[in-house]
Amino acid sequence: MTASVTQIIRGDLPCWEIRHRHQTLVIAEQGAQVLSYQRDGEHPLIWLSEKAAYQRGQGVRGGVPVCWPWFGGLDFNPEEIRQQYALAEPPAHGLVRQQPWTLQHTREDSDGITLHFGLSNQADRQSLPAVEPTLTVRLDDGLSLALNNHNHGNTPVWISQALHSYFAVSDSRQVTVHGLETCPYVDALDDWQSHRQESPLTFVAETDRLYLQLPDTVHIDDPGWQRRLTLSASGSRSAVVWNPWIDKSRRLTQFADDAWQRMLCIETARVLDNALLLGPDEQHSMVVRFVTTAL
Repeated sequence: MTASVTQIIRGDLPCWEIRHRHQTLVIAEQGAQVLSYQRDGEHPLIWLSEKAAYQRGQGVRGGVPVCWPWFGGLDFNPEEIRQQYALAEPPAHGLVRQQPWTLQHTREDSDGITLHFGLSNQADRQSLPAVEPTLTVRLDDGLSLALNNHNHGNTPVWISQALHSYFAVSDSRQVTVHGLETCPYVDALDDWQSHRQESPLTFVAETDRLYLQLPDTVHIDDPGWQRRLTLSASGSRSAVVWNPWIDKSRRLTQFADDAWQRMLCIETARVLDNALLLGPDEQHSMVVRFVTTAL
């Protein structure tokens, strides 16, 4: 056995700590949220707020929240998704972030360990569609996440979703994102107007964009830490790129005023025109893999 899975507690939240070949991964029972991932002696890959609160019924700032069965505010989703729900106060980013999940089973092989998570029997399923979400996490020489959907109902279901990845960086003002060139995007800070990326992306102000028609691979080059983070996705052609910058950071909960310098989000997603339509008994997997190499 080269891997270990240990139950731990952070604040009020039960979690699993996974160790494999000098790597540590922590996943919360609440929301099946990856909280942290780091190689021994190296900078973290996943950013977790130093002001994170580990409380039941409250999302944890950072890590990789699972946003499902809609992303962002329900009102900003396509009409096909909005009309499926009649909720007085629909929460941002869907219905499963604060629900309990279960580690259903694990499988270890010579290269790594795979963990399978599903909604707990104690989860509130009252408003959920007849689609079963599961999360598969693979830890080997990198980290892979797969958000799986299976429609058990008799009618088609529309879903928007995201693996809301917060990445740790040395300084957001110095990193460059490659792979978005020529991609169209919708700018949430410009009245949801459409634009097209013309060059590698750098961060010079608050950024909140929904990119479409993405390639399979995107890179974050971080000269301060002399590393390249590669994101390889399948089952998705959209992503959300976010950094709150100075003013919004002061308004966010569980977020230090200067934390915008140490993080950025590239969220593998199915949003806008890339929303997912699942027919009866249809299945779909959205997969993303994170690997770091030296610059």
